[in-house]
Amino acid sequence: MVLFGDIQQDDYPYNDYGRWIRNKFPFRVQKIAVDAGFSCPNRDGRISSGGCIFCDNNTFNPTYCDSRKSIRKQLEEGKDFFSSKYPKMKYLAYFQAFTNTYAPLERLKRMYEEALSVDDVVGIVIGTRPDCVSPELYDYLEKLNTQTFLIVEYGIESTNNDTLKYINRGHTFECTQRAIAETTGRGILTGGHVILGLPGEDYEESIRQAKSISKTSLNLLKIHQLQIIKGTKLADIYSRKPFHIYSVEEYIRLISEYIQRLRADIVLERFVSQSPADMLIAPRWGLKNHEFTNILVNYLKKTGAVQGTKAGTNGA
Repeated sequence: MVLFGDIQQDDYPYNDYGRWIRNKFPFRVQKIAVDAGFSCPNRDGRISSGGCIFCDNNTFNPTYCDSRKSIRKQLEEGKDFFSSKYPKMKYLAYFQAFTNTYAPLERLKRMYEEALSVDDVVGIVIGTRPDCVSPELYDYLEKLNTQTFLIVEYGIESTNNDTLKYINRGHTFECTQRAIAETTGRGILTGGHVILGLPGEDYEESIRQAKSISKTSLNLLKIHQLQIIKGTKLADIYSRKPFHIYSVEEYIRLISEYIQRLRADIVLERFVSQSPADMLIAPRWGLKNHEFTNILVNYLKKTGAVQGTKAGTNGA
């Protein structure tokens, strides 16, 4: 597949996060990942152990992101990392690793407010699970949303309950639907994360997923390809009985059909994730995220595919 030159974001045939976030602030903003030392209920034995079969948080934690450091220290080091390139940058504290609402409310308040007290931090993004929110937390987040920029981001992964059980997720899609409805109902920007190509989910299942996602009130969505990471339970399953992993060409076609069936107003933040090469078993595409996006956008433009154009249709 041929790599083309960079595409201007205003030319994207989908609701692009970069353009959307530029309209939210009068300055450039960058997320800084924070590891606040949380666990997950499917890791610590509350509902299960071992976590999701695909998960290794080391695949996305930058070097400055370390739970042994204070939240302030991580953010200051993250600012140093980015400031040389963009000295006037502002930042969003991204509580990313594991489940970032999985603690008593008073502890959560201290952590979020410590992040917001750091100079040039203008908002927070909280990554969590739909089964780790409570009425008291919703009340607090609703109030916090009036004071700063806030996104709550739920790990959805799949809309298929059989898949969720197989990957040891520990909650159902109905749980996700309730959490999204409650969060958006309080006026809070709500994001989600899904993985395409999970074991047992073929092309047709992914297309059905897009329609299910569109029926929620989700505001933002991250999509990425399934990756087999060394040391995970999924890697062991794959080594014993390999299953289909999408090629770049197959995944491009799938993403094209997927986003055409998404509501046009859902903001799309990404389509791929890039794990460290020394941790990755498959797929080994050899593409950086922006290179993949360039290929995708050119494919969408060539084929005339636009987000939302098939959102009201039936079938695959």
